[in-house]
Amino acid sequence: MPITEYLERNAKLYGDEVALVELNPAQQEAGHITWKEYELIQPTTTQAYRREITWKVFDEKANRFANMLMSRGIGRGNKIGILMMNCLEWLPIYFGILKTGAVAVPLNFRYTSDEILYCADLADLDILLFGPEFIGRIEAVEEKLAKNRTLMFVGATCPTFAESYRDLVMNYSSEAPNVPISDDDEGAIYFSSGTTGFPKAILHKHRSLMHAAATEQNHHSTGRDDCFLCIPPLYHTGAKMHWMGSLVSASKGVILVGTKPEYIFNAVSQEHCTIVWLLVPWAQDILDALDRGDLKISDFKLDQWRLMHIGAQPVPKSLIKRWLEYFPHHQYDTNYGLSESIGPGCVHLGVENVHKVGAIGVPGYGWECKIVDGKGEPVAKGEAGELCVKGPGVMECYYKNPEATNEVLKDGWLYTGDVAKQDEDGFIYLVDRKKDVIVSGGENLYPVEIEDYMRKNDKIKDVAVIGLPDPRLGEIAGAIVEVKPGMIMTEDEINDFNQGMPRYKRPRKIIFAPVLRNATGKIEKPKLREIYGAAHLIADQNEIE
Repeated sequence: MPITEYLERNAKLYGDEVALVELNPAQQEAGHITWKEYELIQPTTTQAYRREITWKVFDEKANRFANMLMSRGIGRGNKIGILMMNCLEWLPIYFGILKTGAVAVPLNFRYTSDEILYCADLADLDILLFGPEFIGRIEAVEEKLAKNRTLMFVGATCPTFAESYRDLVMNYSSEAPNVPISDDDEGAIYFSSGTTGFPKAILHKHRSLMHAAATEQNHHSTGRDDCFLCIPPLYHTGAKMHWMGSLVSASKGVILVGTKPEYIFNAVSQEHCTIVWLLVPWAQDILDALDRGDLKISDFKLDQWRLMHIGAQPVPKSLIKRWLEYFPHHQYDTNYGLSESIGPGCVHLGVENVHKVGAIGVPGYGWECKIVDGKGEPVAKGEAGELCVKGPGVMECYYKNPEATNEVLKDGWLYTGDVAKQDEDGFIYLVDRKKDVIVSGGENLYPVEIEDYMRKNDKIKDVAVIGLPDPRLGEIAGAIVEVKPGMIMTEDEINDFNQGMPRYKRPRKIIFAPVLRNATGKIEKPKLREIYGAAHLIADQNEIE
């Protein structure tokens, strides 16, 4: 069954209960009333920075949008793009698209004008909805972008080159459109994060979306009394699919705009959140704020917070150890997945396995895993190889890219490009990205292992290890080190600390600089290699001269 049926069920059974809350603390701090201008919904609170909708209103908003789209001939085979920051309109628009039988295509809010145009063309978008934050970027390529598609603006003051979403949906029926949807229908296109090159369009059927919802609810036992705090961007498979546990259980979800530690604690306290999904940098910021005394647990109502889980990247053991010192009653889980294996964990640790922190876990609900060598043969336990996954959430294909599809899909298995190993108990450990492995003098160096070790240093906030060109060894390991605010660290200190690693693993170059991460928290290693690899090569040449 499609996930839209869950929304319709919730509207019928729990119509007057709150489905979604949007919190925008920055608006409160600035004293702005911008959300009041939207008038797209009727908030039940007078606070300008807080908006909410019930399940009934959520479903009605989706239906109005779906009926408007269908009046324009939109249905199966059409592609509708969403370029919006997290807000209360996001999910009703997404579900409205699905209700027509068309394909929803979320876009990364960090895309440049050229990337927006590229992705719109690659995905064959018929309509692109965009928010006020993107007017300038859209306008820069508007002539090409609008040539074969409609532009719709979601906001208060519509630019002249677009149509107003608010005006368009206002007079359409709130009754559900009569469009049968099956698991085999195409549902969504998501774009790869771009950490290994330009984004590829990943096509998923409704089966994937449904399985993601079931997986999240199963992994974290999301119930009617739970409240999920959603902070990561909704364009990404992770955030939205984790929220779908709330869809299945008909429980409240809170969309928080902003990632400051005090924003997160206030949201958990005020909305009585029980489940929070964080990225590593945000968890680190919270711990640092607690260490400094900027945040005090006693100032907030946090007793109901039962689960903290992290995904999208390797999680340092030291971070979870610190977290459990502050929150010993918390359940903890980590989730591993790709946009190609949609949703909240084709591999996950499991709340009962906190003793295995450091592992990404075991196969998730409905998933299979194997680790293979270069010939596709399974490796022995303890040996490193490529992680492959299989299950109902595997993508259909890279849209319009059969060559890339055939490289990663083999006999139903998705070859992830991640190097992993399995211990005697069957728990999987992520070693590194296949493309990030550094070959130095014939030795394979796995950056994640080095990063995990270096993050144990109390002065280091973040670290990224990349390969730098070397005329003798081919590559050497270079460490970009971001020091915690207010602390001073020298290269000698780091080198002394690294004595605990085998000599061949120790970074030969230390660079003090911010660690670049994308919106989903992944380290942007291609960018770091581009920035520091060229600089290192020039420096070496200058030394030779």
